[in-house]
Amino acid sequence: MIRLSVNVNKVATLRNSRGGAVPSVVEAACVAVEAGAPGITVHPRADARHITRADVTALAARLAPHRGRVELNIEGDPRPDLVALVEEVLPDQCTLVPVQPGELTSQAGWPLDTPFERMQQVVARLQASRVRVSVFVDADVGAVDWVATLGADRVELYTEPFARAFARGRDAAHASFARFRAAAERAHERGLGVNAGHDLDLNNLTLFRSLPHLAEVSIGHALISRALFVGLDRTVREYLDVLASTSG
Repeated sequence: MIRLSVNVNKVATLRNSRGGAVPSVVEAACVAVEAGAPGITVHPRADARHITRADVTALAARLAPHRGRVELNIEGDPRPDLVALVEEVLPDQCTLVPVQPGELTSQAGWPLDTPFERMQQVVARLQASRVRVSVFVDADVGAVDWVATLGADRVELYTEPFARAFARGRDAAHASFARFRAAAERAHERGLGVNAGHDLDLNNLTLFRSLPHLAEVSIGHALISRALFVGLDRTVREYLDVLASTSG
């Protein structure tokens, strides 16, 4: 079954808009886990505009008893403080994501002209701490080959282009999906696991869940947005049900 990693960044965004400790990121993660989510994702940015360092350490401590059943995934650009934080809390996975100044959210995968040696060193350093390393890329076979050369364990395919195509209709959705299929097949050929994330939701997952070799999806914005109206427990269960279905 495809694993769901619930991204709780938006819970922190809401908390930080008022200050204080409500709503609690840790409590949200616990509700998601109790509902059956096998993973939690956080993205501690340099400006700490949502997830903070304290959030990460508190989550790692709370999830520690569930090690082996629930995975913690830390996303971020490979800046020194992020790498040090990952080495401190030792999540199951670290997803290396490019960050552009002033962006609201991730806008693309790593460009192929990214300095190779620096990325390779970060990948090896994190793996030396027994952290699985995934690299965020566009659905492009060249990008997948680049990640394989880095020595990473997985790719995470940037799915916003698919989500936009899906919203335009069946033909556009299937044309976009074909590119993701090719990227996933190449990843499998190169020995890489396949993750995916960004703008996936209950509707477009009905097609995307059929992607070959898909191991994990990370979903935050759409999931938390629906949870505002129907509750987090129910929403997580809805996503798990969609991912468990074999129809495409």
